[in-house]
Amino acid sequence: MMFPVRCFTCGKVIGHLWEEYKRRVAAGEEPKRVLDSMNVTRICCRRIFISHVDYIDELISYSGGVLLGEEYKR
Repeated sequence: MMFPVRCFTCGKVIGHLWEEYKRRVAAGEEPKRVLDSMNVTRICCRRIFISHVDYIDELISYSGGVLLGEEYKR
């Protein structure tokens, strides 16, 4: 799924932080330190970063011929 723009619980805007978080964690930084440095302090917001699975690219490969809401015509 795509990363949410806002926290589901408190409504804080967090979507703009996802790319930086993903990049820094992939580089080997500890997720706790990354979230602390980005000033994500609320538990509700932190859980979205920690538990998010970015699998949108995998889903696109299973579109089954559907393109932009239109059926694929053969």
